[in-house]
Amino acid sequence: MNILVTGANGQLGTHFRLLSPQSRHDWCFTDVEELDITDAGAVNSFVDSHAVRLIVNCAAYTNVDRAESDEATALRINADAVGIMADAMHRVGGTLIHFSTDYVFGGNRNNTPCTEQEPANPTGAYGRTKLAGEQAACRCRHLIFRTSWLYSEYGKNFLLTMLRLTAEKPELRVVFDQVGTPTYAGDLAQAVFKIIESGDYAEHEGVYHFANEGVCSWYDFTHEIARQSGHTACRILPCHSDEYPSPVKRPAYSVLDKTLFKQTFHQEIPYWTDGVRRCLNNLAV
Repeated sequence: MNILVTGANGQLGTHFRLLSPQSRHDWCFTDVEELDITDAGAVNSFVDSHAVRLIVNCAAYTNVDRAESDEATALRINADAVGIMADAMHRVGGTLIHFSTDYVFGGNRNNTPCTEQEPANPTGAYGRTKLAGEQAACRCRHLIFRTSWLYSEYGKNFLLTMLRLTAEKPELRVVFDQVGTPTYAGDLAQAVFKIIESGDYAEHEGVYHFANEGVCSWYDFTHEIARQSGHTACRILPCHSDEYPSPVKRPAYSVLDKTLFKQTFHQEIPYWTDGVRRCLNNLAV
């Protein structure tokens, strides 16, 4: 089977590229330079010329703050493009694997992990556009994986930023009143790669939650990054989220319930601090 990975230079796409030599399938990787996923003609032409039957969409507009002032662009990438890929897969009888976010639950109650059945209630443009993308993905056979606090060795993300700042600064103030689960992109890619290789994706269409196990605040996350990297000279202090004004209201408790994923695909999910360790080890190589 021929598989297309979009957004191939991003965090998830890069990890799929690293895994692909182990696959029994043929993989092709594109980013914006090779394929404009907002162009229906280009997408359909690529699908036909490469006989693509599975698209793994790793492309996304992920700047949460900027989306508030540029929702049209976020919608074009996070939703309209997803619809184009879904229509292409529907036409050829293929499947779309799409990644979404905990931000679709931004306005929900803040005390228990969200299941897949929880009503979506985003509070900002990013969450709204990602929810619209989920709805667009349903126009073909699909698997949607919602995740949270994604980081990796690649691109721009919280772990890389805190790794740099804890090495450079004597003191940092980090938000402690927003709680969620850091998720290593390598763990998410590995889990989905196993599903693809086993063929389980064909029988289990729907929405699933995947994040690393455990719960922490951004403050805790930063402490763990500093501890594991040996940046102990930096003093890390907790602060309230209102000390860092943002154009979007971020969820205070944003934890995903992964029970359905584990029951369906029979995979164990690594604990979040173990993901941090593997990421830092890879950076040190």
